[in-house]
Amino acid sequence: MTQSGLPEPRGLISLKAQLQEQRMPIYKKLVRWTWGLLYAIIFGIAALFIVINFTGIPSFRELEDPKSKLASEVLANNNEVLGRFFIQNRVPATFNELSPWLEKALVSTEDERFYNHCGIDARAIGRVLVRTVLLQDQSAGGGSTITQQLAKMLYSDREFEGMGTFEKAFALLYRKLREWITAVKLEKGYTKQEIIAMYLNQANFVNNAYGIRAAAEIYFGVAPDKLKKEDAAMLVGMLQNPSRYNPIARPERCIKRRMIVLSQMRYAGHISQEEYDKLKLKPLDMSKFKRLSYSEDKAPYLCAELKKDVKAILNLPECLKSDGTSYNIFKDGLKIYTTIDPVYQQHAEAAMQGHMKKIQTRLFSVWKGRDPWTYKGSDTKDDEIKQRQESLQSLIFTGERYRGLRNNALQKIIDDIQTAYNFEPSDDDIVNMLEEEKKSGSISKKLAKKLVTIDQATGCRKIMDSKYWPELKKQWTSLQSTVKKVYATKVPMRVFSWSAPKLEKDTFMSPMDSLKYHRMFLQSGILAIDPTTSEVKAWVGGINFKHFQFDHIRTPRQVGSTFKPFIYGTAIAQQNLTPCFQVYDMPVTIPAYYQNFKHGQDWTPKNSTGTYSYKLVTLKEALKNSINSVSAYLMKQMGSTEPVFDMLNNMGIDPAGLPNSPTICLGSADLTVWQMAGAYTAFANNGVYNRPSVIREIKDKNGKVIYRSTPEEHQALPQTANYMLNQMLQYNVKGAPGINQLKSQVGGKTGTTNDYSDGWFMGITPRLVVGTWVGGEDRWIRFNSLEDGQGARMARPIFADFVKRLEQDKTSGFDINAKFKLPAGALPDMNCNPIQDSASPSGGTFDEEGLGGADSGWGDGQTPTPPTPQNGGGTGTKTPPATVPGTKPPVTPKKPAPKPDSGFN
Repeated sequence: MTQSGLPEPRGLISLKAQLQEQRMPIYKKLVRWTWGLLYAIIFGIAALFIVINFTGIPSFRELEDPKSKLASEVLANNNEVLGRFFIQNRVPATFNELSPWLEKALVSTEDERFYNHCGIDARAIGRVLVRTVLLQDQSAGGGSTITQQLAKMLYSDREFEGMGTFEKAFALLYRKLREWITAVKLEKGYTKQEIIAMYLNQANFVNNAYGIRAAAEIYFGVAPDKLKKEDAAMLVGMLQNPSRYNPIARPERCIKRRMIVLSQMRYAGHISQEEYDKLKLKPLDMSKFKRLSYSEDKAPYLCAELKKDVKAILNLPECLKSDGTSYNIFKDGLKIYTTIDPVYQQHAEAAMQGHMKKIQTRLFSVWKGRDPWTYKGSDTKDDEIKQRQESLQSLIFTGERYRGLRNNALQKIIDDIQTAYNFEPSDDDIVNMLEEEKKSGSISKKLAKKLVTIDQATGCRKIMDSKYWPELKKQWTSLQSTVKKVYATKVPMRVFSWSAPKLEKDTFMSPMDSLKYHRMFLQSGILAIDPTTSEVKAWVGGINFKHFQFDHIRTPRQVGSTFKPFIYGTAIAQQNLTPCFQVYDMPVTIPAYYQNFKHGQDWTPKNSTGTYSYKLVTLKEALKNSINSVSAYLMKQMGSTEPVFDMLNNMGIDPAGLPNSPTICLGSADLTVWQMAGAYTAFANNGVYNRPSVIREIKDKNGKVIYRSTPEEHQALPQTANYMLNQMLQYNVKGAPGINQLKSQVGGKTGTTNDYSDGWFMGITPRLVVGTWVGGEDRWIRFNSLEDGQGARMARPIFADFVKRLEQDKTSGFDINAKFKLPAGALPDMNCNPIQDSASPSGGTFDEEGLGGADSGWGDGQTPTPPTPQNGGGTGTKTPPATVPGTKPPVTPKKPAPKPDSGFN
């Protein structure tokens, strides 16, 4: 029929029939392809199910058996436990040991039909497909059951980063099917109560709280069966995203999430409306929060650093499990065998504590009535004071107290900004925006200097152009006012104190004063290595791990004159010099771009006293007294930093990043205690460098060796040249306080850096090399004079006391009779002839305090021509300095007057 109701023409009907007949093969083919595709999908999914079921499912016994979650132990060389990685953080709890409110909160929030399904909730999956996928309703909730979430925890391959669209879709399908199969098997193998307990034992509640027992103890100081309704609700609420709902870092978010859990408990009938109304108003009670750390370990700094090393080792291809995954240092019960000797460790810490207590008392007296963050010395620049204030502000920004105040003030507006622009501004970003508002273009300048990223700059500009900027600025101003008030108000607190019995005392102090007070403590780094085996015997990374967790063994600091033996060693080996080689102590200039040096201007270093003796001095005396002019002379004779860099490379120090400038001869480089102690092993071991090693081997919980260290040694310095330098290092400390009480053969070199920010002593014995550094975490926390701030006062006493303790302790095994090796053909004792016109040199940095006995002897010295102002060096006939044209008349060396206490110099 047509639209007008008349019958269709017979010809049109015939035409339609013909068209349908022609299309019929296409329809049939389409139907066949559709059914074939459907069968293929069904067959593929079934095949995938079978493959996953027989190949991808792990054993569930490791969830049930607490032994499968053993903490990893760090063991000393006698198998004594030095520390454990989170052994208290995952102690499994049974269902009967859980508060009933945990079960009610968990089921009400995460899986309301938990007791009615077999691991997979079809209704929840349907809801996700319809509301979340089709209707794009992101508030519809997820479809995973508690059992599925537990199954997911078994697998570590949950990331999709770097995958293409097809690969990501297949990976998602594979993992979801694997999760379903695992969930069903879990339901068959365990009761519902066991699944709940296993799930809560597996969960990570951040702040080092692994498992529900640790979470209850860390956050509330109780066992899990003592948790109250609101406490259980908080912990269950954290499960969705522990970092986002961290009660310490983000308390407001945590409270809101807790309210949602309590609301679900009310909806399920576990609490009444009246109870809900009361509980939702309760603040978070974190008064019993106690963060776990390594402070109770016998070598806490070592354990904290080893965690990084072990993680890197476990990711090596040869150290993976048989299934290709990495061992987990926190879960797999590893045994980490180290070279640390507990007796050495104990004596090193005792020596450090005894000395640091003394010099800290002296530092406090020096700075009494003055604030290092505002004090201006005679040559202190305004930029330096600004830098100190910015550093102090940065410390405030990173503190937990400040983060709590910040979250209360800014979290809502920042959440709005993040939702609108997918960018969460940091404190630095807000400060940059305020600066940009005051002076247009400041963000662009920082972008050009790579102080901010493109994303940061773009995000800041969007915020400043948005409706959110006035409110963010208002809340930020309010926050700063609150912070200023809070940080100025005195409150009860416990602080570190050398004078307290347990190194802690209770006091009233403002948070700002507390921050400055703790920052005023000098720190120390001590590393002891056996030079013949490369084994690290003791590791002390700071003065107290509980209050100062920053390790100083691997922190670069300026090394000062402890670097000079590398210069002298290179010169002796390269130019066949002896310790009796004589050099005039007078100004040496290395012109800009001289030979292969790469420095942009003429350089004439001064001795630390600002004077020169204009007398001949032997290399051994010059090194002992750290005479800068002699170091500069040797550096100039080399014509390049490359010979020094080559020797450093042979001694385990990568020269990349070191200043390619002659200034390196005075110790301008920043190096770590680890690098310096490792390099000095060559000086104590006949020129042979042994790469330091602290991890001997790692075994799994069944005793299988996962990793074993391989010794690495090679000749870094010719034996004869090294022996000469070794004798010079012994001469350096001959008669020095503390050292003169030791029975062992001892050598060493002190180092003092600009403004006395760093004090070093590198000590060597035939069986022990000890690197010791002392200084403030901020370089302006320091002494103000050479008398107090030199390495001989700051660091050397620790070495002397440490070795003395080892010598006196018969259980230490320290060999006081060991001797440095004597190369073939070398004489054990050679005498330098007296230098007729030599007087006590003017000195360099007072590193050795001018201490020492008579010459140890080296035979006839080689005497160069005194350097002229034109060439700064040379060889030839001996000429009194006064006869050299253009030089100053001879100066009779005088003992330098004490440097005035002028603040920051």
